[in-house]
Amino acid sequence: MSSDAGQAKRPVSAALAGPYGHPYHPILVGVPIGAWIASLVFDVASRLVGSPTFLTRGAVWLIAVGVVGALVAAMAGLLDLLAIPTGTPAFRTGLVHMTLNLAVTVAFVANFFWRYASYGHAGAVGAGQLALTAVSLATLGVSGYLGGKLAFRYGVRVADEATQAEGFRHTAPHRRATSGRAHPAH
Repeated sequence: MSSDAGQAKRPVSAALAGPYGHPYHPILVGVPIGAWIASLVFDVASRLVGSPTFLTRGAVWLIAVGVVGALVAAMAGLLDLLAIPTGTPAFRTGLVHMTLNLAVTVAFVANFFWRYASYGHAGAVGAGQLALTAVSLATLGVSGYLGGKLAFRYGVRVADEATQAEGFRHTAPHRRATSGRAHPAH
């Protein structure tokens, strides 16, 4: 394993980014992804029901939860990025991944304030707000693909192959000691 690849597997700060082989960033991204997907579901549902106010309000707060979650995930992700040697394909992929995630987060912040400005009004989510959410999620999907490339192709913050091999080592089958008596068949 090259020293660059080994460097990208080790955390800059285990306390903040997660210990070796257990990065926090992939765990934390579930919050914004889940909240923002749920907000899109609420958006679509608000256009299908007779009394959509609870759905439009719920979508606003799901977007807010997603933004807060994204900021926390971004801090851990930045630490993971700092572990990758500059000038490498992995680092360039990490920069694009980060840039797309920041753009998506900014779009959701704008979407939150756009919606919050009309928070007291009853009615379905506007077509523009719904479209902004859909485009933001599509962009997030591209970014997620790049995040997967970082982990699964380049092995960023993934345990090295020798450590991974421990999970595939065959052990001798456990044999029960017998007292010389035959055991009845089951």
